[in-house]
Amino acid sequence: MRAKKNAAPVKTQGQELVEAIKLLSAEKGISEEMLFATVEDALKKAYQKNLPKGVLVPSPNNITATIDRFNGEVHVYTRRLIVEEIETPTADQITLEEARKLKDTYQMGDILETDVTPTGFLRVAAQTAKGVIVQRLREAERGRVYEEYIDKENEILTAIVRRIDTKGNAFVDLMGRTEGILEATEMIPGETLQEEDHVKVYVLEVQRAQATATRGPQVRVSRIHPNLIKRLFEMEVPEIAAGDVTIKAIAREAGSRTKMAVHSNELQIDPVGSCVGQRGSRVDRVVNELKGEKIDIIKWSEDPAEFIANALNPANVREVYTESSGARSCIVVVPDNQLSLAIGKEGQNARLAAKLTGWKIDIKSQTQYAEQMGAAEPVEAPLLPAEGEFTTFDDFTLPEGDDDTL
Repeated sequence: MRAKKNAAPVKTQGQELVEAIKLLSAEKGISEEMLFATVEDALKKAYQKNLPKGVLVPSPNNITATIDRFNGEVHVYTRRLIVEEIETPTADQITLEEARKLKDTYQMGDILETDVTPTGFLRVAAQTAKGVIVQRLREAERGRVYEEYIDKENEILTAIVRRIDTKGNAFVDLMGRTEGILEATEMIPGETLQEEDHVKVYVLEVQRAQATATRGPQVRVSRIHPNLIKRLFEMEVPEIAAGDVTIKAIAREAGSRTKMAVHSNELQIDPVGSCVGQRGSRVDRVVNELKGEKIDIIKWSEDPAEFIANALNPANVREVYTESSGARSCIVVVPDNQLSLAIGKEGQNARLAAKLTGWKIDIKSQTQYAEQMGAAEPVEAPLLPAEGEFTTFDDFTLPEGDDDTL
């Protein structure tokens, strides 16, 4: 006769519960003890909720639920304070007379702990544990995603447009881990996004998900923030990534034009040329990402007059007069035929130059300034740029011949 093989021992429902908690702890990287404690806390609430109608409910502080970490046995205990007389009916107190019926050594002020585990409560425990564990896993996942993306605030990410709501807000997939929102007000004016479009976005803010939320953290992203320009150039220009070229300031009117001031402490490195790239290759890639937004790259200078003159390109500046009082205000003089170019369409060139430099700029033609000087003298000596001192770019091409307009 063949010997019968020993059958595998049948696991109890409690043991299965313990194994499930330990397995999830190992797979998801969640503290095992935290999971047990969370389930025990939920069991306390389940006990209170399932008490028969009319039965006094103990306060949460006087209920303890335990799960044996080995065999999964579940017990619920209540604690009652022993008093001489109960004035108001409560489940949290018991008279000394009643307590001594259970154990004659009890004294006034002692705590009586009673096992009140309902029949069949293990089944309730298993159901409760399942719901609690699922919820805890969701919270843990939200926490991990939050911790991952909070480090990406102020950074640039590639996003895939998944859907656009009726208000024009785009919901984007961020590397497959969570969803971001690109609000209509953070989109480049005139840009039309379609589902499945791949776009670069700047992470504005990462908000921790609410406890009742079904989704993870909300990540707010932007296409109009000036730092999107900065991050794009950091990706395209190795000299910026290496720290040899520094972006000093950016002024942007998204969808239309940006001015960016750059500087290098290395005399052999041309900061403007580094950003433009050979035949405009580097800056063209940034422009393409921004759907044709024009970018003026100008040389930063610690001399305010020189910086202001540079910032007004593509116009040629003849003179810059700064306030002797120290106020950040100046008068800029340009050739008569350059006045409109210096001011720009609807004042954009002057507005961006002022934003870039932090100076209030009053632009005048040479004729206008000469007429004004009939009544007043310039405050300080003018800055007279030498021929070719200021490199200007518009659509990243240099002017030809003697023509000083772009």
